[in-house]
Amino acid sequence: MSSPRSSLTLLLHGILLCSSFAPVVGSTKRPLQSVGSLIHASSSSWDKREATPRDGEYLLGIKRLRRLYCNVGIGFHIQVLPNGKITGVHSENRYSLLEISPVERGVVTLYGVRSGLFIAMSEKGKLYGSGHYHDECKFKENILANNYNAYESAAYPGMYIGLSKIGKTKRGNRVTPTMTMTHFLPRIYWLPHKCLVSAFSVF
Repeated sequence: MSSPRSSLTLLLHGILLCSSFAPVVGSTKRPLQSVGSLIHASSSSWDKREATPRDGEYLLGIKRLRRLYCNVGIGFHIQVLPNGKITGVHSENRYSLLEISPVERGVVTLYGVRSGLFIAMSEKGKLYGSGHYHDECKFKENILANNYNAYESAAYPGMYIGLSKIGKTKRGNRVTPTMTMTHFLPRIYWLPHKCLVSAFSVF
């Protein structure tokens, strides 16, 4: 029978042995956390905007990461810049990644993941970036026969998001859903290949 001192020695040795594996376990979790932070990049930028009592309504529904492409001129993606300006950009960039979220049946919000601003439309039909969620941030998502979407202001019916042939936003009251400049194709956002490889390399 072993003495109490030898038993205590074995116990301490076991604790030290287990603790030596802690860095290994921690290192296997880092790739998964990095991919998770990419998938939920929009949730981190969520904290940048002003919290309002109506945020609970915004949180309802499934969020989609998309880029809205308009096949007018040379082709443009809508982008939301940090200064609140909404424009069209030909090549995809970090400001053109949008989070599309349903808040009512057929009604969505368009949230700039990088800038942390919602696309909103004023009563005069002007697009701008809003730091908090309100009625002017709501748009009716109308699916067209050509598989493109048209986004109509829910607050001001008859006004649509549109881009000119040079990528500038059009006043919502000066365009109609029959015009190509109001047709947008939601392009799926794919994770970079390297991120996917790092995620599966831990298994």
